[in-house]
Amino acid sequence: MTMRQFSQSLRPVAIAVSVLFLGGCASFSADGGFNTVQSLTKERTGQNVKWVKTDEDASDVRKTIDPLLAKPLSVDDAVTIALLNNRGLQANYAELGIAESSLVQAGRIPNPSFTFGRVRRGGDLEVDRKLMIPVMSLLTMPFATKIESRRFEQAQLRAAGDALAVVDATRRAYFSAVAAQETVKYMRQVKDSTEASAELARKMTSVGNWSKLEHSREQGFYADVTVQLAKAMQTATIEREKLTRLMGLWGTNTAFKLPDRLPALPKAPEEINDAEARAMQNRLDILMTKRELSGLADSLGLTKATRFVNVLDVGFLHNSYRESPTTENGFEVSFEIPLFDWGTARVSKAEAMYMQAVNRSAELAINARSEVRQAYSTYRGAYDIARHYRDEVVPLKKRISEEQMLRYNGMLIGVFTLLADARDQVMSVNGAIDALRDYWIAESALKMAQTGRSADAAGLGSAKVGASAD
Repeated sequence: MTMRQFSQSLRPVAIAVSVLFLGGCASFSADGGFNTVQSLTKERTGQNVKWVKTDEDASDVRKTIDPLLAKPLSVDDAVTIALLNNRGLQANYAELGIAESSLVQAGRIPNPSFTFGRVRRGGDLEVDRKLMIPVMSLLTMPFATKIESRRFEQAQLRAAGDALAVVDATRRAYFSAVAAQETVKYMRQVKDSTEASAELARKMTSVGNWSKLEHSREQGFYADVTVQLAKAMQTATIEREKLTRLMGLWGTNTAFKLPDRLPALPKAPEEINDAEARAMQNRLDILMTKRELSGLADSLGLTKATRFVNVLDVGFLHNSYRESPTTENGFEVSFEIPLFDWGTARVSKAEAMYMQAVNRSAELAINARSEVRQAYSTYRGAYDIARHYRDEVVPLKKRISEEQMLRYNGMLIGVFTLLADARDQVMSVNGAIDALRDYWIAESALKMAQTGRSADAAGLGSAKVGASAD
């Protein structure tokens, strides 16, 4: 082949390279992909999120959260602060930048390599020049870009899922903190009452109106209430600190105020007839696994296409010699010969990874449906329990206490009966507070099961809530 024929044969390649050079140089987006995260989070929570990158962004966040901290926090206020100020969430947003960098890198033409050699043999001087173009990288660039684009979409879904997880954890921590604070307030009232009763019992015993046994039992009730108050105060501190961490607060901002009581129980529970179908459409982990399957399918196709030739470089030579006025021109093609490795192992690995993802996707869909059913069952059960405490248990205990006091004043019952009734009333009020807390936590878990990642809707006691908030 003459040099002219070679040049003509390379003309289509040169045109293709020029087109890739003009249109294939990818660049970074203006928002870094965060607009998609904002949209996904807004659709599912009604809350805005912000990626804090500059001092100006940080100043805007402070201007938003400072007025919220100046008043008793509502649950929506706490969620707003957490979405804007949670440092772990901000760190997770950096994954968007990493994924976009990989996408931009995949969409840029690989650099050619140039080799220059200068060799002297006695009085002779040989100069070699070689320009190598990574043809295989150019050919596979559209496929690689498509794969990285899906990974970038997965990163966006993952970032939105992280935001939803913070919302759920903040709501749980908020309701637990308010409930713990309300319990402390009630136990302080009980302690003050039992302290007065214990002092009265001491005086009555000193003048001989009460026996030492009656006095000891009254003192024992007061001691039990004191211990319960100490435990309640410890729990309140723990729950408040969980909420503080989720909101990313420190210094003077940790002195935020919470309302005195939990929100009232709704008149009726929410009826959801299409919860499973909604979860299949809206859950971010379901959307992520769909993107993963699509990406692995593309990767498998690329692996099969390059199983025999995975390194292909074309080089242009230009050599000159000192002793000769002529120069050498030509080209060089370098590729691996599939003599020992025919690529079957790489293809088998890609197929195994794809089937693994298929089965995990099916498992996720099954689990998601089950989690939604479980979350809704827990939600309805929590509502019924809280309503029963509100409408039956607490009013009944109050009426019993009033009747017992009348009988005690009329000397129809003894002090021991009155003390036992007081203990029952304390337990019923604390149970009502816990039941109302569990309802609001179950309501948050139900929302999470329909929109976000997997959420454990079972075991909504304070220990489970504390673990999720951490």
